[in-house]
Amino acid sequence: MEKQITIIIPAYNEAESLRCNFQEVINFAEQNNFFVILVNDGSKDDTRKVVESIASNHSCVTIINHKLNKGYGAAIKSGIAITKTPYLVTIDADGQHSLDDILKLYSKLQEFDADMVIGSRKGKNIKSYYRHIGKSIIRSFAKLVMTVPIYDLNSGMKLYDTSLAIKYANLCPDAMAFSDFIALVFINQKHLVLEEPIVIKERKHGKSTISLNTAINTILAIIHILLLFNPLRFFLPIAMINILFGIGWGLPFLIMRRGISGAAIITVISGLIFFFLGLIAEQISMMRKERLK
Repeated sequence: MEKQITIIIPAYNEAESLRCNFQEVINFAEQNNFFVILVNDGSKDDTRKVVESIASNHSCVTIINHKLNKGYGAAIKSGIAITKTPYLVTIDADGQHSLDDILKLYSKLQEFDADMVIGSRKGKNIKSYYRHIGKSIIRSFAKLVMTVPIYDLNSGMKLYDTSLAIKYANLCPDAMAFSDFIALVFINQKHLVLEEPIVIKERKHGKSTISLNTAINTILAIIHILLLFNPLRFFLPIAMINILFGIGWGLPFLIMRRGISGAAIITVISGLIFFFLGLIAEQISMMRKERLK
């Protein structure tokens, strides 16, 4: 039977976790006729030695070693680039994902002919204060600037169509924001993105690298995607606020025949500049969309 899914695991300094759970991943892949691609992203611990030792006698496993740490997104891109199966799923190297959930995501993808199914952690307790705040900021900001029907954008478990992943991967950042960005690209490009509840196990080894700084970088990535696909939604409100504020500020001076306020003129001109920048950005965005097609 032809293999349908490749499991991509980005790993950075996860030797202890992988020593405990990587064999389980390989066994699961062999039982279900899947491939596994583990990307060692320039780890400074024994990650390379551990995974190469465990995978040495298993033909379903491919190990990619980055010489330097390139970032979470870059590691996933390396895996996507050599994926040959119709679908791929990303999971974390820390052992917190339940492998059986991959089958649940695949079943939902087939049932609804979806393009991406995200493993949702909605309702799960997040022990880290900074991670909780970061996720809240990301969700709120994403919904503020675009229509987002998905709750858990930055879930590390995502199953999606490989051809679309290859198509959009280079648009996405190399950092942790890749996870949110790729989901937003799929949503923005009108692909069917669904969620499925998953089980999250407690991390037993190592330390998470996600922080409030990760959330800030992700917000910048969301602004980037907005400018990439719908720049007028970013520039037009700023333009209108400046123009209306400038008119509202300067109009009383004209009515009272006290001349024209210089600050009001500058504000209106600034609004017009933002408006025309938005039109230019919209034209560039349309050309980018044509290239994607």
